[in-house]
Amino acid sequence: MGVSGPQAMDIPAGVADDLLARFSDFVAAHTGLHFPRKQWRALARGMACAAREFGFEDPEACLRWIMASPLSREQIEILARHLTVGETYFLREKRSLEVFEEEIVPELIRTRQGDERHLRIWCAGCSTGEEPFSVAILLTAMGAALREWNISILGTDINPHALGRGVEGVYGEWSFRGPPQGFRDTYFRRTGDGRFEILPRIRKMVSFSYLNLAEDVYPSLLNNTNAMDVIFCRNVLMYFTPDRAKMVVERLHRSLVDGGWLIVSPCEASQFLFSRFKAISFPDAILYRKEGAGVEGQGAVPRDRGSAEAGQFVPAPLPADIQSPPPPLRAPTFCSPPPAPRPLPPYEAALALYERGCYPEAEEKLAVLLAVNREDVEAAVLQCRVYANQGKLAEARELLEQAIDGDRLKAGLHYLRAMILQEQGAADEAVVSLKRALYLDQDLVLAHFSLGNLALRQGKMKEARKHFANTLSLLDRYDPADILPESEGLSAGRLGEIMRTTAVSA
Repeated sequence: MGVSGPQAMDIPAGVADDLLARFSDFVAAHTGLHFPRKQWRALARGMACAAREFGFEDPEACLRWIMASPLSREQIEILARHLTVGETYFLREKRSLEVFEEEIVPELIRTRQGDERHLRIWCAGCSTGEEPFSVAILLTAMGAALREWNISILGTDINPHALGRGVEGVYGEWSFRGPPQGFRDTYFRRTGDGRFEILPRIRKMVSFSYLNLAEDVYPSLLNNTNAMDVIFCRNVLMYFTPDRAKMVVERLHRSLVDGGWLIVSPCEASQFLFSRFKAISFPDAILYRKEGAGVEGQGAVPRDRGSAEAGQFVPAPLPADIQSPPPPLRAPTFCSPPPAPRPLPPYEAALALYERGCYPEAEEKLAVLLAVNREDVEAAVLQCRVYANQGKLAEARELLEQAIDGDRLKAGLHYLRAMILQEQGAADEAVVSLKRALYLDQDLVLAHFSLGNLALRQGKMKEARKHFANTLSLLDRYDPADILPESEGLSAGRLGEIMRTTAVSA
């Protein structure tokens, strides 16, 4: 993803600088996209095009109309289409992909044997899909080493038009300006109009979904953004304000399992932004790793270590333009300390930790609760979610099976079981669990939605449309602000917006 770049052209007549300044702040607050003064020409040019789609001849009148109320999902989509540029190609920034292929994936293969052969990758800001398909192709090229693995590759973007091209999987010559000779002919087939379609076996490895990184909707089991092993977020953060970029990085940190990797563009390396990660230096590349229990001292070792000793990482240098943060202010000594907050009850304390992404701490508190009362279904369900967000799928499923044995008539338990089964790659079993959930509660919206997504991924288009139609019909019974059952805070209005994007695929 990229913000429209500045061009040598005037700001359209009638758009005042002070209005562009306010609109730039408005766009940053709602989409995360940052347009500093030097890019106001690009902002005005993009808005001149967007205004016509909104039905305005006067761009300034359109800007005032948009800022009069919070942006709707449809408005965000239109702005994203005109204010971002999907400039990407296959195997872009090849060095970080080489580290992924030669160092990170082999480490995962070594450390995950038996029942834990899963690999979850998220390409955030994927634009038209070249990046997630590049990842899929690299994994396919590894052959037998990953043949029995459950591989999930997710591509998300704020621009639904770009996502539609990714779903289509058809590209022109310009998308192949990076790969070596033979790449295109091996993994694509020619179409009648001189373009190239990715092979079905590669296409089915990748799923696409709308996601606005500026919104607080991840990590989540619902949109498959939890327990990731590797997140690619390249050439995206540079277009956010510093505060918004910091917030996005915090959520990406929560979306990774302990030991997971965040891969950004070389120009985005920053000790300030990635202070919660451990910076790992490879020759010509810096990657960021989420630390956690059992991670310290482990990990991929750069093959060309230079001056580094074997088996050790080289700490990433502090970029020259980043200064050390100022020392914290000293607390005043003449004030009485504030009263200590009243401690939360154990379950509420665990829930608060879970919502903040403090999964190990939440797990510890819930373990104490369950040791006292193994029939505490509420604590067991939350512990399952904690396990799932850490990638502990076997533990999550085992605990959930126990909860279901204690209450087989609770539709939500079968729905959660289906979510975990999907992450384990057991799609057929997930379908069975979702149908059990609907047998117990035929109005469980998210079960219909999930069945539609599963059918879509399996190429069962007619079945997918039926489930999505059921989803939309049930959503009509809710007010947009209503929180849906089993959704962890997802509103009916937001699911309706997600449905509009999913319809692109169906």
